[in-house]
Amino acid sequence: MKKLGTVALALLPLAAGAASAQELKIGVASEATSIDPHFHNVGQNNALRRHIFEGLVTTDQNQKLVPALAESWKAVDDTTWEFKLRPNVKFSNGTPFTATDFVYTLCRVPTVENSPSSFTVFTRGFETVETPDPLTVRIKTTTPQPLLPTNMTTIGILSAKVFGGENVKWGKTACENLGTVPKSSDFNSPEKAIGTGAYRLVEYTRGTHVVLERNEDYWGTKPEWKRVTMRPITSAGPRVAALLAGDVDLIENPPIQDFAKIKESGFTVAMGLSNRVIYIHLDSFAEPTPGVKGAEKNPFKDPRVRLALSKSINREAIVERIMGRVAQPAGELLPHPLFGTRKDAKPVAFDPDGAKKLLAEAGYPNGFELVLGSPNDRYINDEKVAQAVAQMFTRIGVKTTVDSMTASTFFGKRNKHEFSAYLAGWGADSGEMSNPLTALVMTPNKETGAGNTNYGRYSNKELDALVTEAKSTIDDKKREALLHKASDVLEKDAGIIPLHFEVTPWAFKKGLIYAPRVDQYTMATEVKSSK
Repeated sequence: MKKLGTVALALLPLAAGAASAQELKIGVASEATSIDPHFHNVGQNNALRRHIFEGLVTTDQNQKLVPALAESWKAVDDTTWEFKLRPNVKFSNGTPFTATDFVYTLCRVPTVENSPSSFTVFTRGFETVETPDPLTVRIKTTTPQPLLPTNMTTIGILSAKVFGGENVKWGKTACENLGTVPKSSDFNSPEKAIGTGAYRLVEYTRGTHVVLERNEDYWGTKPEWKRVTMRPITSAGPRVAALLAGDVDLIENPPIQDFAKIKESGFTVAMGLSNRVIYIHLDSFAEPTPGVKGAEKNPFKDPRVRLALSKSINREAIVERIMGRVAQPAGELLPHPLFGTRKDAKPVAFDPDGAKKLLAEAGYPNGFELVLGSPNDRYINDEKVAQAVAQMFTRIGVKTTVDSMTASTFFGKRNKHEFSAYLAGWGADSGEMSNPLTALVMTPNKETGAGNTNYGRYSNKELDALVTEAKSTIDDKKREALLHKASDVLEKDAGIIPLHFEVTPWAFKKGLIYAPRVDQYTMATEVKSSK
């Protein structure tokens, strides 16, 4: 994998002072939807998961691969990867970690019910999984999988013994001796949420808090904080108020308009460019499509309409006026220099006259009416951005209203295809371009896992072929060239409308240090006191 440049940028100086290393209280902007490490492949879940359940591989703040439960890995040949596991690792209940736990975890992933975004996309295509000894895993794949080590950063390892799976046998179509396959709700119990991570679960109350305690037998560098409490405070105002009042020590995503007040009160704001793209997805499939009036057929099946809407958006104005420059206009689905991005990729130019011309050519000289779905508590200024986009659509004749709601409600409706157009975000956990291309715009395919978050059901066979080939190409230069071409195809077809990349802020009390992460994760293990 090509090495990445440093993308995370600490823009403001860090505060000095002393801090207690006993307890860290964090106000999170979005609550994890489950403790289950395999339930929902979404940022807030993945961040929480890493505290409790580790993968074979992990990533640093700039998404460079780092050994975790695997000390090393290598490609034996184009279709075989071998991982050497770390010795003397124990789960938080004292059980030794071995290759059997990895096999059990692979077998459990496809059993998760009602997953909004399944992890099976990372575990498919395995021909055989062998464990020659307790500290070696050898995976044979049906086709070359150059990103297999990267994919292993997403899979949190479970203890087979906790669920009676000590004698598990991997099978290509079905595993044997799985024991009691856990349901997602089982992990609400600390007795079931057993991982090898730096922390263990103590208490989980949905909507109130998650309490973690340091795993004193952790194999790696022990975290500074003995106890961590994460409180979901989804509204920005109360989140800032909690910080200023001392109810929490660190918060995610303080609103831009409060930066001055936060700093004047003696707190620190740190920011870094993220891998999260905010985008508009259009329904390119349903006939008729919900939320559209004044059109006899689904207008979004026509690439001219999709491009017209993209041209109507003044991305610079959104970044300047709505985001307060705490964002970067997006020309593709990941910021440069992450792997597979194009240095010369530019956002679609703001061209309302050209947009009107395209609409007329597509048969909509008078436009039509549209409802734009959006969360109002998931991304930075998400509802405000949606309102700005709606105004821009309206100016070219597509009269748009916004239907905003809490993230939990929004994702449920989105997943049922109840929007013709919606605003959402995607953070590439792998830090490379095949991730968002696969998830967001490849043709949905349950068997391969492609398009698992493509709720606009966009489909382009040329793009599918390019991404599929890229994901089977071991050579980095050839793979990157294929990803460049796929992004070019997507841009010309306006299959999705990138808006901007978030620049993620954190705010914290004097005496703490936190280096921004490209993946936007808030990791209690990386919060330090400035001693």
